[in-house]
Amino acid sequence: MEKAKISAYQLFILIVLFELGSALLVPIAIEAKQDAWLAILIGMVGGFCLYLVYHGLYSYYPDIPPTEYSQKIMGSFLGKILAFIYVLYFIYLSARVLRDFGEMLITSFYWDTPLFILNTLMALLVIYTVRKGIEVLARTSELLFVLIFLLGISVLFLIVVSGIIQISNLKPVLEEGIKPVLKTTFTQTLYFPFGEVIIFAMILPYLNRPEKVKQIGLLAIGFSGLILASVMAINVSVLDVNNITRSPFPLLSTIQTIEVAGFLERLDVYFILITVIGVFFKMCVFFYASVVGTANLFNVKESARLAFPLGLAILILSITIASNYSEHIKEGLHVITLYLHLPLQVIIPSLLLLIAFIKNKKKKSKHSKNLFPKRKYRLVERDKK
Repeated sequence: MEKAKISAYQLFILIVLFELGSALLVPIAIEAKQDAWLAILIGMVGGFCLYLVYHGLYSYYPDIPPTEYSQKIMGSFLGKILAFIYVLYFIYLSARVLRDFGEMLITSFYWDTPLFILNTLMALLVIYTVRKGIEVLARTSELLFVLIFLLGISVLFLIVVSGIIQISNLKPVLEEGIKPVLKTTFTQTLYFPFGEVIIFAMILPYLNRPEKVKQIGLLAIGFSGLILASVMAINVSVLDVNNITRSPFPLLSTIQTIEVAGFLERLDVYFILITVIGVFFKMCVFFYASVVGTANLFNVKESARLAFPLGLAILILSITIASNYSEHIKEGLHVITLYLHLPLQVIIPSLLLLIAFIKNKKKKSKHSKNLFPKRKYRLVERDKK
C-alpha cells in the first residue's frame, strides 16, 4: 500500500460520488413501480448493516486491506484464493461501470461513435488518475463535488419552476403491498448501489482519523441514499412508471422535459456533467482497489506499474462483457446479484467477521489465562510469608 492519507471529509465525498455514480444512470428499483423510492430507502438501511460488517472487520485489522487480512483470518492458502476472487470481482465491476458510461453516451448523444473509442478515452483518464495515487483522487473529488452539488441544486430548481412534477404519479403508495418493495430491495437495491461500498474496505486504512470511519461511512450512505430516493421519486412524478420502464436513462428523460419561459430547454449538458463525473469516480475507486489489491496479493512494490495492464484488461472486458445494452442490464440486475453480489457482499464478509470475532475472543481468553497463574502464584507466596 502507498504511504498516503485522506481526511474524513474526503472519504465522505468519495463514498457519496461512488454511490451516486452509475446509479443515477439506470432506472434503479423500477420493479417496485411508484414505490421505487421506498425500495431505495430500505436498501439504504440494509446498506447501513453491511457497512457495519465491513467496519467490524476494519476494527480488527485497521492498518491492512481485505486482501491481506483475509489471509490472517482464513490462513495463507485459502486467504489468497479469497483475496484473488475479490480482486477479480473489483475488476469485473470496474468493467461494468465503464460499459455503463460508453452505452450512455452512444445511446443518447454519440450514435455513430464506436464504443471502444469512448471507453478508451475514459479508461486512459482513470488510469492516469489512479497512477497519481489516492490522495490526488481524493483532492480531485473535493473540487468536483462542489460542481455536482451546484448542478444538482440548479436542476432541482428548474424542475420545480417548470411545473412538470405530478405528485399523483407517486400514488397510490404500496398499491400491491410491501412484498414487491421488499423483493426489489433484496434482489437489487441492497447490493446495487449500497452493497458495493465493500470496495471502501480497501481504502479505509488510508484514513487519517480511524475513529471517524464508522460515523463518516454511515453518513455518506445515508446522504447518497436520500439523494437517490429523491431523484427516483422526481423521475416517477415527472415521467410516470410506464415511461420510466421504456427509458434506458430516466434522469436524462426528466431533464429533457424541462422548459422554462419557452426558451430554457434541452439541458442535456447537466445530465452529461453529473453522470460523467459520478461514473468517473466510481470507476476510479473500483480500479484503484483492483490495482492495490493485485499489488498486495502478488507483492508488487510499485502498484502504479500495474495500472496500464489492468486498465487494458478492464477496457477489453467492458467491450466483451455483453453483446448489447439490454443484455448488459439484464446480466447486471439478475445474474450477478445471485452469483456475485450476495456471496461477496453479504455472506463471505459476515463469515469473516464471525471468524475474526472468535479468534480475537480466543486470544483474549488465552492472554487472561496466562496472566491468572502468575497472579495466583504471587498470592500463594504472599500467604506463605
